[in-house]
Amino acid sequence: MLQAIKLELEFRKNELIGEKIETIYFGGGTPSILTAKELEALFNVIYTNYDVVENAEITLEANPDDLTNEKIKELAKLPINRLSIGIQSFFEEDLKFMNRAHTAEESKKCLAEARKYFDNITIDLIYGIPGMSAEKWKSNLKTAFDFGVPHISSYALTVEEKTALHHLIKKGKISPIDEELALEHFNILVNETEKKGFVQYEISNFGKSGYFSKHNISYWKGEQYIGIGPSAHSYDGKKRGWNITNNAKYIKAITTNNLPIEYEILTKENQFNEYVMTGLRTIWGVSIKKITNDFGEDYTKELLKNAQKFINTDLLEIISNNNATEILVTTKKGKFLADGIASSLFIIKA
Repeated sequence: MLQAIKLELEFRKNELIGEKIETIYFGGGTPSILTAKELEALFNVIYTNYDVVENAEITLEANPDDLTNEKIKELAKLPINRLSIGIQSFFEEDLKFMNRAHTAEESKKCLAEARKYFDNITIDLIYGIPGMSAEKWKSNLKTAFDFGVPHISSYALTVEEKTALHHLIKKGKISPIDEELALEHFNILVNETEKKGFVQYEISNFGKSGYFSKHNISYWKGEQYIGIGPSAHSYDGKKRGWNITNNAKYIKAITTNNLPIEYEILTKENQFNEYVMTGLRTIWGVSIKKITNDFGEDYTKELLKNAQKFINTDLLEIISNNNATEILVTTKKGKFLADGIASSLFIIKA
């Protein structure tokens, strides 16, 4: 697999010729199982074939059970300067409920050690877990604050089909997901992080000044990126690509000099809808000027007409940003409903 990934990196270097690489993200699985030597080999290929800026943001996703004291020290010697740790919860019963491999104690131990070597750390936390009280959720957040974590990504619990959790809910052994509970937890999350100086710069992402995820911001702002490895997605502004999901087929294709990737050319409507969807999730909102420049007056009129009912109900508002440009943003009341609101603003042409 590693050899195939190296080959794909080499095959695709021409896609980013003339581009400066500002962020590198090791994710989409458990890259923390890789040894320092294996990660170093990948860095060698990246730096040989791509123009990486001097202070690039380089993130590694990691599971707490992989982050032993020795592993953290090894990672700190590599170009990695940001850790994304999948904590999910600091309570043992929640981790068992979500079928996580690590323990609450491992979460705390790895965070304590990681803070010695990494300044830029983000953790994932899950809310809306059936039976989780408001106090318990506040305790989860307090633990994160006490560790001095400067960035938190937090998501509502979702139930995927064909999972053990889905099966248990269908059998009536576990309560179904409660949207009102999730909303209560979301409001607590927004209020508690704000008290601690975090900025909710995207619906699910909260960062202190200087610690926003550059990688994710570039995605939300529609900038170009390439994804390497099975299931990885790529985007160049006009088309989206995705690699084959099957590991064996991916390796076979790459080692026979074939790129196992499919592309979808995005229509004007697709591009508009994606911009609205991602824009409404962020503090940068949807620029009215950009809509007019990129898509035309008709799209602007349609957007403003469809947005009016949400403006009237205090879910959306139009404000001026730092450049005195009008932007459409979700209000505090509308943030939890951002995806649903965005889908109502989509333009679908037959």
